[in-house]
Amino acid sequence: MRICLVGSSRYPIREPFAGGLEALIHTLARELTRRGHAVTLFAAPGSDPALPVRVLPLAEFKPSAAAMADRHAPSATWMAEHHAYLDLMLTLLHHGARDFDIVHNNSLHHLPVAMASALPVPVLTTLHTPPLPWLESALVLSAASSTFTAVSSFTASSWSHVVASTVIRNGVDLAAWSPGPGCGPAVWTGRLVPEKAPHDAIDACQRAGLPLVLAGPLHDRTYFREVIVPRLGDGVRYAGHLCRTDLARLVGDAAVAVVTPAWDEPYGLVASEAMACGTPVAGYARGALPEVVSESAGLLVRPGDLSALAAAIRAAAVLDRQVVRQHAERACGLTRMVDEYELTYRTALGPKLAA
Repeated sequence: MRICLVGSSRYPIREPFAGGLEALIHTLARELTRRGHAVTLFAAPGSDPALPVRVLPLAEFKPSAAAMADRHAPSATWMAEHHAYLDLMLTLLHHGARDFDIVHNNSLHHLPVAMASALPVPVLTTLHTPPLPWLESALVLSAASSTFTAVSSFTASSWSHVVASTVIRNGVDLAAWSPGPGCGPAVWTGRLVPEKAPHDAIDACQRAGLPLVLAGPLHDRTYFREVIVPRLGDGVRYAGHLCRTDLARLVGDAAVAVVTPAWDEPYGLVASEAMACGTPVAGYARGALPEVVSESAGLLVRPGDLSALAAAIRAAAVLDRQVVRQHAERACGLTRMVDEYELTYRTALGPKLAA
């Protein structure tokens, strides 16, 4: 099949990844290509040149001073995203049938959903977040024009008031996230932002008496400077924004992975990555994490309860790492995920694929 993967116009698909969505698209693109599909990628400039994909250019736009003088004008960032996705959808409108069999939209922007009915090829949209207002508006008006999947049952349920979606849980490359010895400190990975609450991980690990290593991009430097930096030292360190190889080694060496969302996590890719390394998870039972982390692979507690989290960290650290890895192999693998996406593509294409 000829597949157009649509990602974020803000972030390139390259290591070190800006977030779980970018990591997922990178993995999906590689596996689809390995299976013989022709993949085209839409994302921010600078995506991994080693990816065996064709990259669509990102249309850039700088509104005039006269336009931005309007007191109701949106931000420059909003306009840049709007222009990039509008150009993409108009390009697909005019050339989609010639170049693609299906469009797989992984963006959080509303235009790929709102304009799907105009395209000459089917559109599959994967819901990666809880409801967002602009995207919800597009769904209310245009849901019948696309096929929808969600990355967890929790996310599917969150959107069920406007659209029905098939659950295809995220998967990780089990070869890249391989079992590690687990003899090191606790680890926390992800975007260092308030809604991920790494400060709770620090406080709980200190109560548990375990050292902690943090790793991930600094998307909120004010939060990092004011909340995280004062907590560094005394067994807590920040390892930086790591490439996947270094991150997998760090996670595999860790005794336990701490996952502390202060929002409803749509899936929890960091938990799957940890379990693939054999590293048990201790965290908050929010969003989809109870779907992802089995009782044999980790312990989840009431969100915000630092005493319970500290106890879960100590208890999870002694779980059988082989059993944790086996859970990841059953539930969190890349092969299962891509098999399910291929089936969804073929179902959306229907008679056209047979022809």
